[in-house]
Amino acid sequence: MKMKIIFIYITYPSKKDAKHASLNLLKKRLIACGVILGPTTSQYRWKGKIVSEKEYILLAKTLPKHFEKTKKEIEKTHPYNTPCIAKIPATPNKKYFEWLAKEMQ
Repeated sequence: MKMKIIFIYITYPSKKDAKHASLNLLKKRLIACGVILGPTTSQYRWKGKIVSEKEYILLAKTLPKHFEKTKKEIEKTHPYNTPCIAKIPATPNKKYFEWLAKEMQ
């Protein structure tokens, strides 16, 4: 059995937005766990200017086969015009993988 999972890294403008997204994905069983980090500061170029904004990070834990569905769900509800939705492959310990896979059923 391959014990591969992914983390999906998503940034949000508020903790409320990140929590809402996490709960939505959990209810749809697209993720097994959502970790909300922040506030943090992101600096980036937007419309020709360098900006610095407060953001919250949702680290969503799921199986690789759920990435496309999860990405589409995030894109439907995300408040940004250009959301960051990045897939990060990971190999967990056996007990964690078993728990995560069970939660995805």
